[in-house]
Amino acid sequence: MGIRKVSAQLDWQGKHVTVAGLGVSGIPAARVLHGLGAVVTVVNDGDDERSRAQAAELEAEGITVRLGDGATLPPGTELVVTAPGWKPDKPLFQAAEAAGVEIWGDVELAWRLRGPDAAPWLAVTGTNGKTTTVRMLASILEAAGLRTAAVGNIGVSLLDAVLGEEKYDVLAVELSSYQLHWAPSLRAHSAAVLNLAPDHLDWHGSMEAYAADKGRIYEGNRVACVYNVADRVTEDLVREADVEEGCRAIGFTLGTPGPSQLGVVDDILVDRAFVPNRQKNAQELAQVSDVQPPAPHNIANALAAAALARAFGVEPKAVRDGLRAFRPDPHRIELVEEIQGVTYVDDSKATNTHAAEASLAAYDPIVWIAGGLAKGATFDELVQKSAKRLRGVVLIGQDRALIGEALARHAPEVPVVDLDRTDTGAMSAAVREAAALARPGDTVLLAPACASMDMFANYNKRGEAFADAVRALAATGDA
Repeated sequence: MGIRKVSAQLDWQGKHVTVAGLGVSGIPAARVLHGLGAVVTVVNDGDDERSRAQAAELEAEGITVRLGDGATLPPGTELVVTAPGWKPDKPLFQAAEAAGVEIWGDVELAWRLRGPDAAPWLAVTGTNGKTTTVRMLASILEAAGLRTAAVGNIGVSLLDAVLGEEKYDVLAVELSSYQLHWAPSLRAHSAAVLNLAPDHLDWHGSMEAYAADKGRIYEGNRVACVYNVADRVTEDLVREADVEEGCRAIGFTLGTPGPSQLGVVDDILVDRAFVPNRQKNAQELAQVSDVQPPAPHNIANALAAAALARAFGVEPKAVRDGLRAFRPDPHRIELVEEIQGVTYVDDSKATNTHAAEASLAAYDPIVWIAGGLAKGATFDELVQKSAKRLRGVVLIGQDRALIGEALARHAPEVPVVDLDRTDTGAMSAAVREAAALARPGDTVLLAPACASMDMFANYNKRGEAFADAVRALAATGDA
C-alpha cells in the first residue's frame, strides 16, 4: 500500500465545497479552498457575536457563510470538509453520505494537498501524552539537524505546514481520534499509538469505535508501527493494520526491552530495534535523567519519540541531545514550588482517569487535589491503584462526589476534604487544605482526573490558579 499523492490530480476550480464549522481549522480550510478556486460555503451551528465577526471577514473575501444552520447540506455540495470536533452522527453528514458526497477532515485535506516532494509524517496518537511525545520528537529531529515542526493538533496547523513557504525534511504530527476518523487516506512514514483508555466515548459511540479510529494511524505505514508493550490494545491495532511490506512492529517498554523494542536497563534508555543483530545487541540512547521530569509515563513518552526518530534514521546522540533540550508544556507534571519540605506539582492537564493514574504513579506519598467534570468517567479503578500512595485528598468541582464515593469504598482510611465551593477563591482554599494535610516529604499534586469547565475556562486556567495559590502560600509562610 503506497502513499497517495493525489493533489496534482485534484481540480478545485468551481468545485462546490461545504466547510463544516468556523474556528481554528474551519476558517483556514475555507480560505485555502477558496484560494484554489473552489466555491466555498461555510456552515456553522452557532450564531453568536464572535461567529458573526468571523463570518463577515470570510464573506468580504467572497466566501458564503450560513450561521445557525449546521444541519442542512447546501445544494450542489460535491465535498464536505469538517472541523474535527463535529460528531459523525450530525444530520449534515448523514445527508452527505446519502448523497454520495465524501467527507474529509482538515488532516485529510492537508494530506491531499501535499506536493510530490512533501515531507514525510511521523505521527502520534493516544489517549494521553500525545503533545509531549510530539514535542519531544520534534526536539530530537531538530537535534539531528533536520528541518521539522510539531504540527497537527498542536503548534503549526497542518495546512500551513503543507502549503507554506517553509520546506521541511520531516513533520512530527499529533493526531486526535477526531482527526483520524475523518482522514481515510492518511499514510504516515511511521506512527505510534501511546496508550488507550476510555475517553470521548460520547463522540465515538463506543470504546471499540474509539480504538478503531486511533488504529487508523497505522494504515499504510512504511517503516514502523510503534506500540506500547504495557497496553495490549495498541499491539492489537498494529496486527489489524494494513501496512506496506517491510514495515515493522516496534514496542516500547519501561522494562528490559526484547528484540524489536526500546526500553530501560539500569536507568539507561536503550534501543534493541534499530541495531544490527538485535537478538544480542542494544544501543544506549540516553539516561533516564536526560528526561525531564523523569516520571514513568514521561519516560514512556520519550521512548515512543525515540522509536519514531530512530525509524527515520536519527543517530543515538541526537536522541540524547533532543531529550536533554526538551522541556514540557505548562501544567504537565510541572514543579511549582517546594514549601517547608512539601513539593507542589501542577498536572492540570490530567483531565481523565488514565492521565491521573500515570501522574499519581510518579509520586509517594501524595495529597491529591481532584475533581471537576467527570465526563461519564468512573473512579474505582483509579482509587484502588493509587490508594496506598495517598496521604489525603481535597475534592473540588461539580462531580467531586463520584471520586469521594470511590474513596469511601476503596480507601476509607484516607482523610478527605470535600470543598463545596466554585468561586474564584476555591483553588486557594483547596491548596490551603492540602497544605494542612501534607507533611515534609509529601507531594501536593493537582491531577484532577476531570475536565475543568465547571469552574475554569480550560485546564490552563485551572493550573494557573493552582500555581498562583501555591506561590501565595509560599509568600505568606503559612504552609
